Amino acid sequence: MLFSNNSHLFWDPWEQFDSMRRIMGRSGTRSRSEFPLVNTWVSSDDSIVTTEIPGVDPESIDISVTGRTVTLRGSRKADDIPQYRSYHRRERWSGEFSKAIELPFDIEADKVSATFKKGVLHLTLPKAEAEKPRKIEIKSS
Repeated sequence: MLFSNNSHLFWDPWEQFDSMRRIMGRSGTRSRSEFPLVNTWVSSDDSIVTTEIPGVDPESIDISVTGRTVTLRGSRKADDIPQYRSYHRRERWSGEFSKAIELPFDIEADKVSATFKKGVLHLTLPKAEAEKPRKIEIKSS
């Protein structure tokens, strides 16, 4: 942010720092409600959602579809550390997560596919047939 002081303009780096803290949360890390971060691509036939969730057992991931919303739920266990050790620094997140992603169309729930490789979840969410455009034939009278 720029501010004026006796006809001079100054850039205030603290204003930008405070803005970033508000975006990232008080601790400087993303809040649990934002985890996991996702990328979503949409085409005329389907949507692709990818998310990085390393350290999560694929068996603990729950994927549900309702209408145009896909919901991801799961958990990541905390590191097991020996009793005689203590953390010097602890930044990796652990615990339960839930994230709902709303798409611009209804999803064909029976045709959703999911793969999990090297900590990346990849979902293919086909557009429901009722949402796809249909060609209307004109009959002559």
